[in-house]
Amino acid sequence: MTDLNRIRNFSIVAHIDHGKSTLADRLIQSTGTVKDRDMQEQLLDSMDIERERGITIKANTVRIDYHANDGQDYVLNLIDTPGHVDFAYEVSRSMRAVEGSLLVVDATQGVEAQTLANVYQAIDADHEIVPVLNKIDLPAAEPERVAEQIEDVIGIDATDACEISAKTGLGIPAVLEAIVTRLPSPEGSRDAPLKAMLVDSWYDPYLGVVVMIRVMDGVIRKGDRIRMIATNATYGIDKLAVLKPQMEDIAELGPGEIGVITASIKQVRDTKVGDTITHEKKGTTDPLPGFAPSVPVVFCGLFPVDAAEFEDLRTAIDKLSLNDASFTSEMETSAALGFGFRCGFLGLLHLEVIRDRLEREYDIELITTAPSVIYHIYMRDGSMIHLHNPADMPDLTHVDHLEEPRIKATIMVPDDYLGDVLKLCQDRRGIQLDLTYAGSRAMVVYDLPLNEVVFDFYDRLKSVTKGYASFDYQMSEYRQDNLVKMSILVNDEPVDALSIMVHRDRAEQRGRAMCEKLKELIPRHMFKIPIQAAIGGKVIARETLAALRKDVTAKCYGGDATRKRKLLDKQKAGKKKMRQFGKVEIPQSAFISALKMDS
Repeated sequence: MTDLNRIRNFSIVAHIDHGKSTLADRLIQSTGTVKDRDMQEQLLDSMDIERERGITIKANTVRIDYHANDGQDYVLNLIDTPGHVDFAYEVSRSMRAVEGSLLVVDATQGVEAQTLANVYQAIDADHEIVPVLNKIDLPAAEPERVAEQIEDVIGIDATDACEISAKTGLGIPAVLEAIVTRLPSPEGSRDAPLKAMLVDSWYDPYLGVVVMIRVMDGVIRKGDRIRMIATNATYGIDKLAVLKPQMEDIAELGPGEIGVITASIKQVRDTKVGDTITHEKKGTTDPLPGFAPSVPVVFCGLFPVDAAEFEDLRTAIDKLSLNDASFTSEMETSAALGFGFRCGFLGLLHLEVIRDRLEREYDIELITTAPSVIYHIYMRDGSMIHLHNPADMPDLTHVDHLEEPRIKATIMVPDDYLGDVLKLCQDRRGIQLDLTYAGSRAMVVYDLPLNEVVFDFYDRLKSVTKGYASFDYQMSEYRQDNLVKMSILVNDEPVDALSIMVHRDRAEQRGRAMCEKLKELIPRHMFKIPIQAAIGGKVIARETLAALRKDVTAKCYGGDATRKRKLLDKQKAGKKKMRQFGKVEIPQSAFISALKMDS
């Protein structure tokens, strides 16, 4: 049992690539938590895809024993959090489990958009924040300027910020001392009824569902019967452990401690993140304030390239959703693509990560349809429906109006590229809310429609600013706008996988681009094929793919013109008949390229 004053729970927050995971490595290494021979880079990033992309996706925890300069032994519980906006959900729940944060800022780059977003989450959770300036061993580092920037932009006192290099290990002892001296110890009572918060859960093939908990009050021991307040399910605890990255069994967890339990829980869906765990018999009745559940914002269809792999895809999606509760899926069918799933994601990076994991871990080739967002459709009879897939749009005569989701986007960009960024946001129907300066960098706040952002906004932003801009967003509201469903018809047949929602002012330009692209992608057939973009019954753009034809008049030379005419008319009649009964085969590669359309 550890004395409360000797426990420190903290998380590391920062923008992408500012060195959170590397700092976590050094803290683990310098305290001897992991032996040098077992040490590896980004120790807490356990997924292949995390290591390959060099990003953190799941928040990970480790317990560190530290002997401080005052001669006391302390227990430090560290949570390494992701920096990407798509995984902000992981960050917010990690924040609720700890009392303080190390704010890591790259001394060469300064404060970025996600630095702000993650710091505000820490401030919302009432954290004590210790600023840490990383990468001061680089020749381009300007610690004084960045410390000033932290004070100006975030408003945190950075006069005694720790200056470190997480890569070389410079300044790490000072960080450990700052954790012990400047961060508060947790509060809680051993004698109160058990109150533990469910912070995270994942599936382990040997142990079943592993649940990470933070004990607020009371004590939890191996063999206890526990009850989850939200689902009202009861379980017996089989294993109680702390993570030193590897599990180490422990007899009990007291207030302020973070550990993991297993209790023969079959599915991750049975464990709601943010739920309160208490004893079955003398438990508490008032739950802890949980967190808002994660809400998917981007939807897209996932279809196997080979229809025979549908069952494999179903199994793979079931297994993935065991580990990632923020990813939702339901079955759907498409005339063009066959059977597949409509899946919901927290953002485009989340979509890419899930798709990569399905293709890599389960070896299934996938087609992804164009990403779309949820629209609210208000009908004439006063009812409201949620539209996930543009192909399901009801008949316009019954629709009163549509609302689309809007976001509040914060973009930090060097002054030289400001004009390009403003133009990009205006082109995407953005409304400027604010423009301020922090040194030579502008901070622009825009109100943007989410469906313009999920398409390729992030890639465009990175290309117009040569990668210097950083971007963060949060959902703001639903607002009415003049939106229409644009269908693509190939040979007068609608192709449901290519229908998208567009703004009426943009429809023509978007439709023309789509038709031109399909004209290049669809192979020629024996008959001519019209490719059209239509809104309702009105065609707004059209391209015609010419037919392959044989020269039937080659054997005629000289003589009467009617001989040639007769042969050409016969061919024409054949082509007409063929077009009536002919089916146009659109190859899979054409779908994939058409959906990647860059507006």
